[in-house]
Amino acid sequence: MEAHVTFEPISFRKRLKSMLKVDFRRMLRSGLFYILLACALVMPLLMTVMMTMMDGTVSVDPQTGVETVMQGPENTWQNLGTLPGGETMGGMDVFGMCNINMMFMGVCVFVCCFISEDFRSGYAKNLFAVRTKKGEYVISKTLAGVLCGALMLIAYLLGSVLGGAIAGLSFDLHGLTALHLVLCMLAKIFLMPVFVSIFTLISVAAKQKTWLSICGSLGGGMLLFMMVSILTPLASTFFHVVLCLAGGCLFAVGLGAVSKAVLKRTRLV
Repeated sequence: MEAHVTFEPISFRKRLKSMLKVDFRRMLRSGLFYILLACALVMPLLMTVMMTMMDGTVSVDPQTGVETVMQGPENTWQNLGTLPGGETMGGMDVFGMCNINMMFMGVCVFVCCFISEDFRSGYAKNLFAVRTKKGEYVISKTLAGVLCGALMLIAYLLGSVLGGAIAGLSFDLHGLTALHLVLCMLAKIFLMPVFVSIFTLISVAAKQKTWLSICGSLGGGMLLFMMVSILTPLASTFFHVVLCLAGGCLFAVGLGAVSKAVLKRTRLV
């Protein structure tokens, strides 16, 4: 008698679960992941302390003789955004540009390197041949990038609090409450899929060319970067959270489908 061997098809849920386990394990073992978290933690701490030490420093332009007085931060929460009445507070010009929103662009380094390594090592080609499909691959990479970005945002918040405590800055919320801070952070986390989806699309298009994916991701992310402070202010409400959640889901699904199509229609090497 001839023995008949049958193979049961693996469901989408099992394939995605397996892919997520692999990617999360790789992420937790990646040195780049911990370097980025450390940078997110230390950056606001050093920036706050150094700017406070330089407060009141006078610099003179040798050509015009114009004096410029350096103004340091006055409030810990300037690292997160503009407080009510913040236009009159010192140091807001610097912290208006260099604040927690930089993490939306910083996570592109992780996403681009994470994906390009798959194509550079040949892992992606073997993966698609024997283990998973391109749709699950895109979903897994997007979720890994969102998790990394969310942890970077939290690390930046912790660094800001530590920096403010060391520098002796005020923790006054100027009429806001702790709930506003929580909603602000939730809105930023829910907005992260918008940027991660862009970075994932550019990375799967660039494949093993890490430099190209990083440059393209930075350029693509800058198109929406100015909207972050508007969508996730310190005075965020539930409306901002829902809006960011809806936008994050729409971008993740829409650009995820485009990323899948790119993988299907282009060579893997």
